[in-house]
Amino acid sequence: MNLSTKQHFQKAEREGYAIGQFNVSTADQIKAIMKVAVKLKSPVIFGTSEGERDFLGVREAVKLCEAYEEETGLPIILNADHTKSADKVEEALKAGYNSIHFDGSELDYEENIKQTKYVVQMCARFSPDISVEGELGHLAGVSKIIKEKVEIKPEYYTDPAQAADFVARTGVDRMAIIIGNSHGISIDEPKLDIERLAQSYTLLKGKAVIVLHGGSGIPDDQIQASIQNGIRKINVNTELRAAFHDTLKKVLDETDETTPYKYLVSAMDAMGNVVDNKIMLFGSANKA
Repeated sequence: MNLSTKQHFQKAEREGYAIGQFNVSTADQIKAIMKVAVKLKSPVIFGTSEGERDFLGVREAVKLCEAYEEETGLPIILNADHTKSADKVEEALKAGYNSIHFDGSELDYEENIKQTKYVVQMCARFSPDISVEGELGHLAGVSKIIKEKVEIKPEYYTDPAQAADFVARTGVDRMAIIIGNSHGISIDEPKLDIERLAQSYTLLKGKAVIVLHGGSGIPDDQIQASIQNGIRKINVNTELRAAFHDTLKKVLDETDETTPYKYLVSAMDAMGNVVDNKIMLFGSANKA
């Protein structure tokens, strides 16, 4: 039986694993990730931020995923990542996205609730199977290698009781929380507040699944602890970009090859190795 987007997250909750979201902006990145997902028989989430969608194209992203689903039989979730407006949400829905992340974290609390609830209702009108993610707290950093310390202040963290209130009042299916995670990879090793996560899980279990953004650069033991305490979706972007960029740069420095399908292969394989490691770490292998 084919599961809906919501049902894939419910299955992850029942069986205690996390599904990886891998951000993409080109067709060759999608191809590289699919190769690994098929090998490991894992469900896969492709995330595209507003910038990534502008480059790749919303309809193009949908059609590529549809083609790979038909070819492989693998379930693919296509998530409109960090979407900041209802207009951009509607654009993704009309193109065929089956998952929405509305990021109202920069708004004040009540306005975040108001706009997120509106997005949830909009998505329900398109399809009851669309999974919607909200966000609460401040996610520091940017999606790149950061050669300085990323400051994560105590006030950035998500309050568990407020997260429960947010879920109850908006109806989101997924809740992105801040527990010491940040975008990008910085010189400091992240330290996740697992106790705060456990408190959130106690309050949200059965109501919304919990999402960890900024999964790049977090030590494996902390990732495992976060999954044990309720994380069911983990976003990875910077590690993919770095593997692709560094390998491609090395190849181009060492060869005069001008044929893209020849010089891109090594970069795609390097990114695929990151995905392979993450899927095994997240426990989603053989869960498709």
